[in-house]
Amino acid sequence: MLEFLISQNSSENPTFMGILLAVLSSFFLSFLIVITYEITTPKADKSKNFTQSLALISIVAATVMQAIGDSLARGLGMLGALAIIRFRTRLDNPRNMTFMFASIAVGISCGVFGFTIAFVGTIVFCIAAFLVHYSGMAQDVTMKGNVRLSLQSELVDTSVIEEILKKHCKIFTLDQFRTITETAPADHSEVIPSSIQHLEVTYEFALKSKADPDQILKELRNIDGLRDIRLRFNTPIPENV
Repeated sequence: MLEFLISQNSSENPTFMGILLAVLSSFFLSFLIVITYEITTPKADKSKNFTQSLALISIVAATVMQAIGDSLARGLGMLGALAIIRFRTRLDNPRNMTFMFASIAVGISCGVFGFTIAFVGTIVFCIAAFLVHYSGMAQDVTMKGNVRLSLQSELVDTSVIEEILKKHCKIFTLDQFRTITETAPADHSEVIPSSIQHLEVTYEFALKSKADPDQILKELRNIDGLRDIRLRFNTPIPENV
């Protein structure tokens, strides 16, 4: 029906109403994609800059397609202009890349007056995203990090450390194991100062979904011969600006 409303429009010379309809439709559909992304994405992975880009890039894509029209020369010129501009932003998460491509596809479809394709594709994409999210296929946010412990070598028992990590972590691996020798201050009766050996172990881990980092820290502090402990997490922080 929407194609019938603009059947008199030419993709080479579109009317003002046709251009306005294409741009507004692309923004409306991309906004549905943004809402779907906000609901189905964990809070730790959200970025305001990315969600704003999802809503706006479809308008850019629709405008580009309107400007190109049926002209091969315009298409080649636009391709050359885009080749000059280097986009250095990386999308490390394949899921974010999928949503970005969906928003671009909506803008392209609306730009060539393929409104039925744009509307059907957006609705099916959003429904599929909800089904994947609530079906259990979505992966929970896993808190990852590493722990470094310094212990007295004669009292160390790494099995105690691994038992604690096994209780609270999905997986853990021994990343570093080294011995540090320190010179102890000599007494007046000693001719040669004595040396003290300390053991430093580092584990990489991924916590279980309901694991409490404070509880892990408390249990690690009860290890005999513990001198120092450093617990570090690498969970991404959401952008607030």
